[in-house]
Amino acid sequence: MTFKPVTHVLFDMDGLILNTEDLYTMGFQEIASRYGKLFTFELKCQIMGQQSKELAKSIIEALELPMSVDEFLVETRKIFNDLFPLCSVLPGVERLIRHLSKCNIPLGLATSSSHETYELKTKNHKDLFDLFTYKTLGSSDPDVKRGKPHPDIFYTAAAKFLEKPKPQQCLVFEDSLNGVQAATAAGMQVVLIPDSRLDYSLASDATLIIESMEHFKPELFGLPPIQE
Repeated sequence: MTFKPVTHVLFDMDGLILNTEDLYTMGFQEIASRYGKLFTFELKCQIMGQQSKELAKSIIEALELPMSVDEFLVETRKIFNDLFPLCSVLPGVERLIRHLSKCNIPLGLATSSSHETYELKTKNHKDLFDLFTYKTLGSSDPDVKRGKPHPDIFYTAAAKFLEKPKPQQCLVFEDSLNGVQAATAAGMQVVLIPDSRLDYSLASDATLIIESMEHFKPELFGLPPIQE
């Protein structure tokens, strides 16, 4: 496949920069277990990238939980207040972000997280996230009307760049199918780094699929190569 050169880069956060998707799975399963239910990987794929209330509604309906959306969010918040500060940066991610930042490539964060959960997750990684001049927190940003797989978050995130790049000038990094659909719907190229359990045939819209950020070569998209 031939890749088009880009000038701006947008990063998802959960499961892409941080291992928080593992923590989400733990938290949602804790709630599901109270009612003898199983939070499956298939359900996880369906809800990844949704905004907080969308996500809660999807899980409640899928598992037939006797809870309201607000009750679900209150209970999960108690769990995640303890879990999220324990998260870690995934392999190869910090190296790439620091490289692009050093090369003055405009970087943006495009996460469906709320402001509150963003603060918990990044509590011990401030130096890394300070490299993102532009941050879009989908569950708290009034300009992001709909969560992924809708393109709203990527339109909003790209509009924050001073240079106002065209969609085709932006490269998105994602870990979910919903994220891939959102980025492609926005007219952007997208690199997918999925959970190892994902059936790659479901992600045919991704521009490139790699197993780890450690394998990404910036020069494929016209970005400065990492010097070994």
